[in-house]
Amino acid sequence: MLRTQKLGEADRIITILTRRNGRIRAVARGVRKTSSRIGARLEPFNHVDVQLYEGKSLDNVSQVETIDPIGGKIAGDYAKWTAGTVMLETAERLTSEEREPTVQQYALLVSGLRSMAGDEHAPTLILDAYLLRSLAVAGFSPSFDECARCGQPGPHKAFNIQAGGMMCPGCRPPGSAAPSPMTVALLGALLSGDWDTADQAAQRERTEASGLVAAFLQWHIERGLRSLPLVDRTWTNHAHVQNL
Repeated sequence: MLRTQKLGEADRIITILTRRNGRIRAVARGVRKTSSRIGARLEPFNHVDVQLYEGKSLDNVSQVETIDPIGGKIAGDYAKWTAGTVMLETAERLTSEEREPTVQQYALLVSGLRSMAGDEHAPTLILDAYLLRSLAVAGFSPSFDECARCGQPGPHKAFNIQAGGMMCPGCRPPGSAAPSPMTVALLGALLSGDWDTADQAAQRERTEASGLVAAFLQWHIERGLRSLPLVDRTWTNHAHVQNL
């Protein structure tokens, strides 16, 4: 579940990301009534199995079964909730065409939310890993080793958002950022899934990496995310169990 909108006095329009048919909007009738048996299941973050029947303009929800009530697992944690909200908004933004299959985007979102609900890594690390990978799937993979313009092997010292990543001295445009080598290593680890490296990163590198990821994301989606400024960047230590 990505998002819900009120419709009339008792209905909702839901936006869901599906494994086979990409992003879909549908009407869930009567779910805002206290007597509704499925209303609580149709909340953002939840992983559900939804049956739809075709309507005139939007499909209609006929049945809902809960696969994983992820929303309930992160609702009481502000850091998880805000980071997860950015993931939902990003998923909706990067799947702009309705009913266009996006299996990789679906898998990334479900895996990331489950990882966050299970306290496998810090919420901001999971968020930044998800953002980098979802952008890569969408065709906007940044380069953290070789020069994004000429391909010269790194390491390099400059990062340019518009150019697509790290830049060699000969290609470096004016105004490029100069992240620390440890921050660049963290960014590469988040993109590749090297959680041993990512989990050991210090707060300074995490903060610098998050700023670059956020700027890279907003450059490519061409407008800001409403939820991004709300993310709690306070560092907390989370045990890690498995890869995202």
